[in-house]
Amino acid sequence: MRIGALAERVGVSTRALRYYEEKGLLIPGRTPAGYRVYTDEHAATVRRIRILLAAGLNTDLVREILPCMVDDGEFLAPGCVDLVAEFERERRRIDDRIAELHDVRSALTGIIEAGLATSAGR
Repeated sequence: MRIGALAERVGVSTRALRYYEEKGLLIPGRTPAGYRVYTDEHAATVRRIRILLAAGLNTDLVREILPCMVDDGEFLAPGCVDLVAEFERERRRIDDRIAELHDVRSALTGIIEAGLATSAGR
């Protein structure tokens, strides 16, 4: 299938597919005229890519771990033992970022409340 057909089938833009290709996540076949040719396996690969990106992983990490992921069509799981530790590290990084954002939000709330109190006292 051509890139437009794959994009429609998996629900992403052709631009996203080209980006995945640029990052080495998706490697299409080529016709003699140079057109990209995709298979059902490419559609499954795009599904795995989208799940991993939605989990907050960057494209470099996705490219590295994609071959070790097991996809039964319903669930995506690490097929290599060391990936679990990698996912745990990534989860800790996200937890740390959430805590930072919570602190920033609290500081902003304090500023807003102080501003409202100042405005009310005028």
